[in-house]
Amino acid sequence: MLFNSPVFIFAFLPITFFVYFWLNHKRLSEAAKAFLVVASLFFYSWWNPAYLPLILVSMVFNFTIGSYLSRNFGSANLKKQISPKTLLIIGICGNVALLGYFKYADFFILNTNFIFGTKFEFLKLTLPLAISFFTFQQIAYLVDSYKGETKEYDFLSYALFVSFFPQLIAGPIVHHKEMMPQFAKLKNKVKNYGNILLGLFIFSMGLFKKVVIADTFAVYATQGFDKMEVLEFFTAWQTSLSYTFQLYFDFSGYCDMAIGAALLFNIRLPINFNSPYKACDIQDFWRRWHITLGRFLRDYIYIPLGGNRGGLPRTCANLFATFLIGGIWHGAGWTFVFWGFLHGIALVIHRLWSLTKIKLPKILAWIITFNFVNFAWVFFRANSFDDAIKVLKGMVGINGVDLSSLTFWRDKTLLDFALKILYNDYQIFLFYILIFTLFFIVFFKNSLEFSKYKITLKWTIYFSMIFFIAIFSMLIGTYSEFIYFNF
Repeated sequence: MLFNSPVFIFAFLPITFFVYFWLNHKRLSEAAKAFLVVASLFFYSWWNPAYLPLILVSMVFNFTIGSYLSRNFGSANLKKQISPKTLLIIGICGNVALLGYFKYADFFILNTNFIFGTKFEFLKLTLPLAISFFTFQQIAYLVDSYKGETKEYDFLSYALFVSFFPQLIAGPIVHHKEMMPQFAKLKNKVKNYGNILLGLFIFSMGLFKKVVIADTFAVYATQGFDKMEVLEFFTAWQTSLSYTFQLYFDFSGYCDMAIGAALLFNIRLPINFNSPYKACDIQDFWRRWHITLGRFLRDYIYIPLGGNRGGLPRTCANLFATFLIGGIWHGAGWTFVFWGFLHGIALVIHRLWSLTKIKLPKILAWIITFNFVNFAWVFFRANSFDDAIKVLKGMVGINGVDLSSLTFWRDKTLLDFALKILYNDYQIFLFYILIFTLFFIVFFKNSLEFSKYKITLKWTIYFSMIFFIAIFSMLIGTYSEFIYFNF
């Protein structure tokens, strides 16, 4: 079920909200919790009921191992039966094997056939929704249980932690200690009209970002990446920037909608997106983009590998390996691996550059960072290396520069400009939109900063307007999946 679909907005969300708080009002707290779990699993299985047993088995498996580790932390009895480290390894391997089978089996077969000349048949498995997210989330739970950092939770609470629908499909990758205590607080079981209003405001912002902005840029990105065989200079840059902005507003929109929906239930999800295109270095970019994924990679991969211990060469190797794994996590394809490779190299260069103590002018640092990110997104979006090279060749001018389509300087009046848009001169329109969007992203506050203001009548009218614009756009168009649903 999509956040940007009528069935979610007008049926699932309001029904779930009212039933949950009605049960809590009747002092049926456990029933309310159970209902929210069932509703979340219904939300998950709406896409494909066949994969509902998969997430259920995954939850039972991880809860059993995690509870055993937590309950017997430091116990000599556990060490006699089975080493805690062995049990942890079994748990992690089970999760990785599940993810690997569904997400990477055909990728492995493809490369095996290519290298060894074999002809193994592809499994052609449909990727279960959210498997990358709930797998990482539960691996973190197992590691924390092994360290004795978790409490002994009942299965219903654990199931809600994993399956809570606002964050289930595409994150954020939440931590048990920041979520489970919130579900247990008595004051969170009562409707909070301040949270409801703020949640609706943030949700509306996210919906607008997705259906009005991201889906509009998607049209131009798809045209360049998938339909055009040759791209000249301006068209190639319009294509790459369109995807760069599509991904920005698509993921930012999802994060807003997840935070907004959770707030309706008095649950505060961790911030997962904070104006990453304002970053002036690649490290700052990863502190702003998919923040909870970066946190997971740091805490459960980079630090266990050794982090910055062991000297500069070891630190650089750990950085590179961590982001190579991050690239692989995003998708089963060499373009994703190469995207992770690029970011790993960039972070190593940043680490080495920081040792020189030389600071670039802020505007130059931003230009370098933004253009690198934009360049790397080409491989993230492309269906193959050939598609990526097609776009990059155009961006460096190999296919020529066509100025005939960019005659905006000849527009003497606003009417001239309007007529061009009216007659579908989309390149002129797109040129202006890209410039305005870049300016807006860099210099304006993001939705989370806006949400810190007191919700007044003016703000209520404002978010009502953007909500109805978004709803109208959603109803007259076709609503699409969020990009991170594919990961």
